[in-house]
Amino acid sequence: MDVKVILPKLKRFALFLLPVSTIITVVILVIFLATSANLNKKVNDFRSQSLDLSSQLASVSAELATLKADDQYVKNKNLQATISAIELTYQKAVTSYENLLDFKSQSTKTSTLDDLFSQTLAQLSKRDYQAAETSLKELDTKIADERQKLAATVTIPENVPVSNSPPGSGYSRQKVTTDVGEFMVSIVSADLNSTRVIVDTASDGTCASNCPVLPLADYVARSGAFAGVNGSYFCPASYPSCAGKENSFDTLLMNKNKVYFNSDNNVYSIVPAVTFSGNSARFVGQSLELGRDTGIDAVLANQPLLVSGGNVVFGGDGDPKKGSKGGRSFVGATGSTVYIGVVHSATVAESARVLKALGLQYALNLDDGGSTALWYGGYKAGPGRALPNVLLFVRK
Repeated sequence: MDVKVILPKLKRFALFLLPVSTIITVVILVIFLATSANLNKKVNDFRSQSLDLSSQLASVSAELATLKADDQYVKNKNLQATISAIELTYQKAVTSYENLLDFKSQSTKTSTLDDLFSQTLAQLSKRDYQAAETSLKELDTKIADERQKLAATVTIPENVPVSNSPPGSGYSRQKVTTDVGEFMVSIVSADLNSTRVIVDTASDGTCASNCPVLPLADYVARSGAFAGVNGSYFCPASYPSCAGKENSFDTLLMNKNKVYFNSDNNVYSIVPAVTFSGNSARFVGQSLELGRDTGIDAVLANQPLLVSGGNVVFGGDGDPKKGSKGGRSFVGATGSTVYIGVVHSATVAESARVLKALGLQYALNLDDGGSTALWYGGYKAGPGRALPNVLLFVRK
């Protein structure tokens, strides 16, 4: 029996499958190539856009740099720097000039210093701020050196008696020995049972600028006082930094007419003060401790407090003016005895030690330098510059 296998049909099927596979492969390849081409186009487009963006950013950056280099921008920056240099150097010049003025109250031999300051002004006029600053440093150094030389030449006259006890009453000039050296003191003492302490002022009330001033002798004469001393710190009209507040002071005070000065801005003041009432004196560490009592005789605030309870309470605070040698005015008390005077050629800290050595229980520093003035039948120190306020002794 013959068996027939029909192969031709399978061959025809295989032949049919081969073209379809090829077609699919070709189609996939075509799609891949088309997609790849499209992707490459997008990548290239992106790169192109990125380059354009980078170019734009570079352009903007360049424009910003150009803008910063523009005259107005540069001029403003340069102007700010110039103004800053002017302000800084001017302030240093003002400080040096005022320092020179203070020294002139101690010595007339200042021609070299005057020439150096004139040189500084010339440099400032040429806008040579660096040279001006160098000259100002040299000026300050020379002033400090001259102060030291002057202090070294000050000698206490041989006829001045040595005593560490203040006079019982009246005036005395004496040499006081302390643990930091010997010092000459001009001092007036008075009994509060027979003496009334008052504060006199050139102005009738609080004054902010262009305030009136008088010599100590004029105050003494118009109040019928037998002794007097300069009062609180103030802003001298000769100081450039005092423009707009000439001869003003901002501490608490009550004058002989029972008028309080600078009351509102001293409610919380920590400036020490002294009050006088009847036969007693009261020293406080801070003005805020005081009310506004008009039943007392006088109120005067200044700084620093030198002696309290018989102990030195001021040893220096870094202020170069307080740390330089000069006449140091003071008001003090022990019991019912009141004292005014000047410690000569001393720092403020040294004056505190001198007054402790004299046995004063309390003492307050007053204005000094070119304002130093003491009166007892005539000037015992000063007269110094005219003053906006003073402390006086009058008979009861």
